[in-house]
Amino acid sequence: MGRGRVQLRRIENKISRQVTFSKRRSGLLKKAHEISVLCDAEVALIVFSTKGKLFEYSTDSSMNSILERYERYSSAERQLTGPGDEVSQENWTLEFPRLTAKMEVLQRNIRHYMGEELDPLSLRELQSLEQQLDTSLKRIRTRKNQLMQESISELQKKERALQGQNNQLAKKMKENEKITTAEREPENPGQTSSQPLPPPPFPPLSMSGTFQALGTMKEARVQASASTSSLMPPWMLSHLNR
Repeated sequence: MGRGRVQLRRIENKISRQVTFSKRRSGLLKKAHEISVLCDAEVALIVFSTKGKLFEYSTDSSMNSILERYERYSSAERQLTGPGDEVSQENWTLEFPRLTAKMEVLQRNIRHYMGEELDPLSLRELQSLEQQLDTSLKRIRTRKNQLMQESISELQKKERALQGQNNQLAKKMKENEKITTAEREPENPGQTSSQPLPPPPFPPLSMSGTFQALGTMKEARVQASASTSSLMPPWMLSHLNR
């Protein structure tokens, strides 16, 4: 007898349900990989467990590019259908889970960039993550070097401006010193010195004048003796003539 059709319903036993989830999840990921390789299709698979753990699979193109492509397709489809209350309500109903899933994917990518929750990733996903981080580091370093060059250029401009101001101030100081010196020069000739004047030199004496003075003194002495001889006795005169 052939195998009968099994009715699908929720497994009540928690252990059996967890084992079935693990087996079916692995099979589903395997089938997604096979269809992407055999049919050259872009596949994005997202699975959340009952505990809220995320399992996903995407082809060589990243999950974000596939989701963006899906968004463009959905928006184009909505534009073709036209506006309507019922359609809008239905679109919002579908939009909320999709945006929630996208937000969770973005949060998971952020955790991966922070080096967290890397155990579920495969070797290819880790290599892709490493390449993305290397590209981001190169962009960050390029931007940092650009900002450093701009900062150095601004500092050099400020240095040149300050040097110019310094030169102008030095020129003004020299001009002020010249003006002060020119104002002080006319006052010096009119000033009188407080030092005492030296005494006038004595007139030089010649030898002839000295002899004349001696002769005059001798004559005056002879005249004085002659005038006094008439009054003195002869014995005193003889004593003086000696």
